[in-house]
Amino acid sequence: MQKTSFLELAEARRSVRAYKPDAVPEEMLQTVLEAGRLAPSACNKQPWRFIVVRGEAVRRALGAAYAREWFWKAPVVLAVCILPKEAWTRSYDGKNYAMADGALAMDHMMLAAAELGLGTCWIGAFDPAAAHEILGLPDGVEVVGMTPLGFPDVETAPRVRSRRPLGETVMKERWG
Repeated sequence: MQKTSFLELAEARRSVRAYKPDAVPEEMLQTVLEAGRLAPSACNKQPWRFIVVRGEAVRRALGAAYAREWFWKAPVVLAVCILPKEAWTRSYDGKNYAMADGALAMDHMMLAAAELGLGTCWIGAFDPAAAHEILGLPDGVEVVGMTPLGFPDVETAPRVRSRRPLGETVMKERWG
């Protein structure tokens, strides 16, 4: 794959909802997982664990947590889990950063996948109790998000995504 800038990669990344049945090569999977491992976390606590689901039976079972066939038909599903008790907590107000840390790891993996030509789609609208049971999570472990991982089934022409302009999202010195 030709080298692109980070902003080109971020602009090119898309949510993919159709996957080829082709297996994801182990080297590519390891690159994606390594990107997650290298993500920053508050006080470097790294309160995450990644579950790689390749077996069709478990992928199908995850359909009970997120009922979209395209989700479990991808050759791999990644679940990013967090352990809030391992995360840094801000002393001023008790804010636990596990969710933010897990989101950073997931984002790193999704961008690494895009760079490799793999598709992903952030799944947050899942049934957490069902995912917890299907993935066999112990108490104190939560799923932040899941993503299918695989080769996109359809080559789509780059399209402009709707994003607010910087002028609507950036403020200087203070709010407003």
